[in-house]
Amino acid sequence: MTPTLIDSEPMTAHELTSEIRRLQRERNAVLLAHNYQRPEVQDIADFVGDSLGLAQAAARTDADIIVFCGVHFMAETAAILCPEKTVLLPDPDAGWSLADSISAEQLRAWKAEHPGAVVVSYVNTTAEVKAESDYCCTSGNAERVIRAIPEDREILFLPDMFLGSYLKQTTGRPIRIWAGECHVHAAIRPELVASRRAAYPDAEFLIHPECGCVTSTMHFLARGAIDRANTHILSTEGMVQRARSSQSAQFIVATEIGVLHRMRQASPEKQFLPVSETIACRYMKMITLDKVLHALEELVYPVTVAAPVAERARVAIERMVAL
Repeated sequence: MTPTLIDSEPMTAHELTSEIRRLQRERNAVLLAHNYQRPEVQDIADFVGDSLGLAQAAARTDADIIVFCGVHFMAETAAILCPEKTVLLPDPDAGWSLADSISAEQLRAWKAEHPGAVVVSYVNTTAEVKAESDYCCTSGNAERVIRAIPEDREILFLPDMFLGSYLKQTTGRPIRIWAGECHVHAAIRPELVASRRAAYPDAEFLIHPECGCVTSTMHFLARGAIDRANTHILSTEGMVQRARSSQSAQFIVATEIGVLHRMRQASPEKQFLPVSETIACRYMKMITLDKVLHALEELVYPVTVAAPVAERARVAIERMVAL
């Protein structure tokens, strides 16, 4: 009879970290992590940032393997920019509700209704959607992308309706907007923000333009009902930088709670308050140290993009990175 193997004791966080580092060196791998990842995953990463920063980091790395601690569309972007490298996503089920809100077929139909329009896709989309786009953008450079387009051109923006509405108001451009949303950011409603701000009236308010309350925030800012000097609509990277440079000691942060870890590390003397502890993305939290180690041990799960799709999508992505 074959003896039964008894599983060994689970590794400690220190042991996991040491083994991950060993395999990184052995395989010439780099670990990239999004700002919304678990704190322990951020701590072991070689680079932590927003979608734009991660795309730039992927494009410039000389590693043979990129372990992407984020969600699927981000790993796809890295695979498109680095076709000669192996891109691994530690959990193949780490998707994104916003990316699922529009398909390439739906985009082609929308484009057919508006021939000649310039298509700007938020980076939170599939490779197939990027391939049908003229530009990609992140929340950090979306306004620059819109302003770079000639004013006589019609613009189709997708898929996030809150970011689209924000861009329409800030640029004054007549933008057509796809009605998609991120389920996490859509949950940040105006009444939630009002309650939190009432409890901490002296805190700076940092809000991501994907949030469900951003349209009303813009409205109240325009009317003067919200203190403009104390309110900042920013990408996650912009939030980190703003908190570091600001003289304020307290901040209310309206985005996924994962970014608070990096903000506290960058500015430990300051207080960071989530608009709600419930604003957490289950997809971003799927990746753990165990899964990172497994990815390096078994070289799973590779993310690839078919060459014809990648070639077309790369044009839009490289425009995003350049801007």
